[in-house]
Amino acid sequence: MRLANVAGRASLVIDEAIVDVEEATGGSFSADPAEAIARADELSMVAPSLDGRRMPLDRSLLGPPSPRPGQIIAIGMNYHSHALEMGLELPSIPAAFAKFRSALGGPTGTIELPSAFVDHEVEIVLIIGKTTHDVTLETAWSHVAGITAGQDLSERVVQMAAGRQFSLGKSYPKFASIGPWMTSIDELADPNDVGLGCALDGETVQDARSSDMAFSVPELLVALSAIITLEPGDVLFTGSPAGAGMGHHPPRYLRPGQVLTTWVESVGEMRHELVERGA
Repeated sequence: MRLANVAGRASLVIDEAIVDVEEATGGSFSADPAEAIARADELSMVAPSLDGRRMPLDRSLLGPPSPRPGQIIAIGMNYHSHALEMGLELPSIPAAFAKFRSALGGPTGTIELPSAFVDHEVEIVLIIGKTTHDVTLETAWSHVAGITAGQDLSERVVQMAAGRQFSLGKSYPKFASIGPWMTSIDELADPNDVGLGCALDGETVQDARSSDMAFSVPELLVALSAIITLEPGDVLFTGSPAGAGMGHHPPRYLRPGQVLTTWVESVGEMRHELVERGA
């Protein structure tokens, strides 16, 4: 199942068409994407039999698959390749931080660059489907409604200015862009080995697989849920692989006029035009 937020309405994506969830189910499911996420298991079961009116997919109408997450949590330094390029040791526990909800963005449109020190970081993003507290390695994936693509954009000067307290530097508008839709876990050949990457003006700058994670998704959820409670619709950025601009010598930061394309295997791609702030 591919579940999208189309102009604020929960919609199934079938090939290059969409089916409105509320219309196709005769009102059994709400048009609210957040409510569809909370009932993702049920919706996934009935989705193959739905025979609603198909409309052309207009990507400009796509919003963040989870439109109102109570929490946006991100994990730093969670790929072996990224730690190697940065010359840093992997942490002994997940390096979790918050991205504020006003940073949430969808899969298309423009993103303003507040300075000359903004960096890209492609990530696989989890959308939580059930209340998640004290889960086990065996049950962790069952709490995930699906995955999507994400960009953990970072203004590196602000990020590092307060003793590596990352949240402000990673929470400018649309610095937590996700999309194009959510793919349910049953659609993945192996949820622990998913490809991800991004490109600038067509040049691939990050290309990896999630099997390179230091902490797997089940390990992340076990560690996080031992301390905090995740709720349906919460968004978890799971870490970025090698290839971020900061890892180059000298660093290669984003510039106005570039086009940033981001993809996750079995999900799809986002496309953003980068512009100068206030332009």
